[in-house]
Order: sequence, then C-alpha cells, then structure tokens
Amino acid sequence: MRIRTEIVKEVVDSSCADLTRVFVAIYESGSLTAAGRRLFVTQSAISQSLARLRRELGDPLFERTAQGMRPTALAEAIYPELHEGLSVIDRTLAAVTGFDPSTSERTFRIALSELGEIGWSPAIGEAMAAAAPRARLAVSALRREDLEELLTRGSVDLAITPMELPGAFERQTVKREGYRVVMSAQNPLAETEMTLEVYRGARRVWVEGDSSASVLAGVHARQGVSDPPAISVQHVASLPPLLARSTTLIATIPETLAVGWSRSWPLVIRDLPFALGPVELHLYRRRSPQHTGALDWFFATVSAAVSGFPGGFEGIHIAS
Repeated sequence: MRIRTEIVKEVVDSSCADLTRVFVAIYESGSLTAAGRRLFVTQSAISQSLARLRRELGDPLFERTAQGMRPTALAEAIYPELHEGLSVIDRTLAAVTGFDPSTSERTFRIALSELGEIGWSPAIGEAMAAAAPRARLAVSALRREDLEELLTRGSVDLAITPMELPGAFERQTVKREGYRVVMSAQNPLAETEMTLEVYRGARRVWVEGDSSASVLAGVHARQGVSDPPAISVQHVASLPPLLARSTTLIATIPETLAVGWSRSWPLVIRDLPFALGPVELHLYRRRSPQHTGALDWFFATVSAAVSGFPGGFEGIHIAS
C-alpha cells in the first residue's frame, strides 16, 4: 500500500499531536483501557480521540476483536512513521527539560531470566541507588512467549535475553557467554575424556526455563543428541545440589556460572565435545516513545552495569 506522506505529516505536525499519542498508545497496548492508563486519561477520552482520528484519516484504524484492538492495514502502515515522529518530539523535549535521575521517583521495569536476576540485579540495583536513589526497580520474569508483546506495549522498559526478537527493537549486545559441561567430582565421567559419544550417552539435567535453552537444543539436534534429558527442573538454583549429589548427571551451563559454582561445590568443569560459539545476550528496550529521556538513562545505566559486571553467579550456593 502506498501511503500519502502528507497525511502522516499533517497528523504529526498539526494540533493533532495528542491524537498521535493516542494512536500509538492504542496500537502498542492493543486496548483502549490500557492506552488510557498509559496516557493518564479516561477510556472515554481515548474513545473520543480515536473517533476524531477515524474521521480525519477516513479509516477505522482499529477493529475490536476477542484479542483486543486489531490495527487495520492503514494503521499498520503509518505506525512506524508516527512512532518515530513521537520519539523525535519526546527526545527534543527531554533535551530541553532534561531528565534528572537524582529526583526521579519512577518505577523502571526490566525483564530478566532467573540467571539474569541472580547475576545482574546487584549491579543494576547499585548503579540505580547511586544515581537515582528515589527511583524503584521492578524485575519481571523473562518469558519467551510474550516478551515481544511486553516490549511493544511498554509493559517492561528493558529486557536481557539471547533471543532474536523479530520486531524493530533497539538493542545492544552486553555479554558473550561460552558454555561448559559440569558434573560431580564423584561422577566417573569426571575421569573420562568428554567425547561426543560420551556426552550423548550421559544422563543430562536440563533447566526448562533457561532463556538459552532453545540455543542449546538446536545444537543438540545438530549433534545427534536426541534423547530427552533425564531430569528437567524449573530453577537454576536447584542444579548445584542436584549435580553435587549425583554420580551420573551432567549439565551444560554458562561458563561464568560453572566457574562460580566450582568454588563452592564439589564440581568439575569439562569442555564441550562440539563447537558452540559464545551465546550473545542482548539488552532490548521498549518500543513505546513515552518518557524517552528516562528510558535513555535507564538503558545506558543498565548497559554499563551489566557490561562491566561478570555476574554474581557464585551467589547460588546452598550449604552442601
């Protein structure tokens, strides 16, 4: 569909700037109620603004479905330009008015895996306490199935994950992590060369919710490691005691985690018997253009904290 640039320009540049915010909020949240909460106005006000937009653009823009407000073809087409236009406006205003973290009382939200929460929350919390002592940090569980939606709707500000999100999210690679094999020092395999054949025949334990599980599963499939794991667990913290007390189990985990655990548990580390390049962890930021000054600051603060901190994974140590 060819979009008339003059229509987009009219909406952004005229007195309809507030209507543009309503459009973007509905598009990203998928709900009139959620859009109202985001913009601090009533649902009735959102409905009135949407009605005016529909009249001016000659298109329904959104259709009500069981899943929420579904954008029309025109709405899909003009959203990128309207979103970018609001981002430019908000950044310009932020440059004039400024964002002062020392006085901010905002709640900043980041989605982290269990490992990310254990490894990086201390560094992120310290960085925020130093620069924004009155601000609050809320950590949400990282769920692969709805992460793109959460970032699109602005339910979370940032997320750290090895996932490749299909949307046009701004991101920065903050860490590259290798993987190693870990087992009890009492496991007979600790005295054996870890060949591919040995690895395939070993009893493996698997963390179901690990954000890198899909990456490792793909490598296993290519290497012919087709048998399901002997044990699947939900939490990374359950691995050290499970491995330490077993004479048969092995686990494939991030190298920094393996090194940290080996300092507190009777575990040994072995190289993988197949090639697995470092897994890249990306810091993503939400797409919503609201409060870009605060978001820019949070993104830079988390990036610096995570990039300069190896991860406090040795903190996972229950007395053995």
